[in-house]
Amino acid sequence: MDPFVFVAVLAAAACHAGWNALLKINLEPLAATSLVAAASAAVALPVALVTGLPAAASWGYLLASVAIHIVYYYALAQAYRLGDLGQIYPIARGSAPLMTAVLASVWLGETLSAGAWASVLVLAAGILLLASRGRRAREPFDVRAVGYALATSLTITTYTLVDGVGARLSGSAAAYTVWLFVLSGGAMGLYGLRRIGRRLASDFTANWWVTMAGAALSTAAYGIAIWAMTVAPIALVAALRETSVMFAALLGVAMLREPLLPVRIAATGLVLAGVVLLRLQ
Repeated sequence: MDPFVFVAVLAAAACHAGWNALLKINLEPLAATSLVAAASAAVALPVALVTGLPAAASWGYLLASVAIHIVYYYALAQAYRLGDLGQIYPIARGSAPLMTAVLASVWLGETLSAGAWASVLVLAAGILLLASRGRRAREPFDVRAVGYALATSLTITTYTLVDGVGARLSGSAAAYTVWLFVLSGGAMGLYGLRRIGRRLASDFTANWWVTMAGAALSTAAYGIAIWAMTVAPIALVAALRETSVMFAALLGVAMLREPLLPVRIAATGLVLAGVVLLRLQ
């Protein structure tokens, strides 16, 4: 992978971890995801007016991605409502690289070397190991929470592939990205308003800076990823950007005073090994 693309995707992963960490605000998960999505639309709209529309060939993919993103936001909110953030997030993100690599090979005909497959497998193993970093009071996982986390992972896989193809057909990765945020964020904001009502406005007023910071990080994170998928194999970009889980774990230790457990150290080592392998491809 080109060094510039490699570093850019790692930066996107850090941004993604940052906006998910900001979701740990005093809000109900559906309100938090609705506000961040709607704020992302507000952040992207001025840019969309400058970039113009993406090419007509990409609009089918763009609209499909909007629908998938609505399901993604809903599944993510439900998973966070039922389960612990530190475990749901790795499950949701860790399953996606493997599914993306398999489907990219079958659907798009992307061919990965043995070394690339090894790096994807090592990364996924490290990410999923973070999910077992220790449950509160050794309580078992909520089955519904795990189900929603896996559903989230499936939507991540699907919209990654759809957006990878759509961006390549769009003629402008920037135009495709900003219109994706405008449409999906606007739709999610309306959905949240319908479900929550006027309280959503008061929630934004009380947490506006966190919401806007999360929106900026979210937009930057996925914008970089979409651009990277136009110049590098989708499966490798998808795997590398899931190192966001490692950044999230580091933020948890440094900022949230979460325990530095041995399993977390081992998992981080696996993720780093996967990153090194991926860089060598």
